[in-house]
Amino acid sequence: MTDEREIIREIYREYWRSMIAKDADALHSLMASDYHLLHMTGVKQSAETFLKGLLDGTFNYYSADHDSIEVEINGEKAVMTGRSRVVAAVYGGRKSSWRLQGDFTLRKEDGAWKLTGSKASTYDRTDEQLVAFAGWKPAFEEQ
Repeated sequence: MTDEREIIREIYREYWRSMIAKDADALHSLMASDYHLLHMTGVKQSAETFLKGLLDGTFNYYSADHDSIEVEINGEKAVMTGRSRVVAAVYGGRKSSWRLQGDFTLRKEDGAWKLTGSKASTYDRTDEQLVAFAGWKPAFEEQ
């Protein structure tokens, strides 16, 4: 019997392998047609817009070591939370190591699990790390 949770965990691992390789076709194959990403900066992007940013160098990922991948399945829908230590440079920031959390939703389509959405955040981080990573500043520092 196939372990559906392990299939979904492998989707997460493939997601990161494809991000590092800048393999837009592989990433697109993991995504449902209505996939969207919510960045930690609050920017919401479609799959096409996100993949364009990956290919044009806006988003650069160099490695990902996974700390945990939690999966809950409810019929034809699932939620997954992955926590990974990632080396990345995005939005023109410097190459740095970050603890990134991805909260994903999935839907089974024609017998295959597809990503429908994701929300990026950090775990075990400081505000200084977030500023360096994404150019983000807490509202009180923008004055």
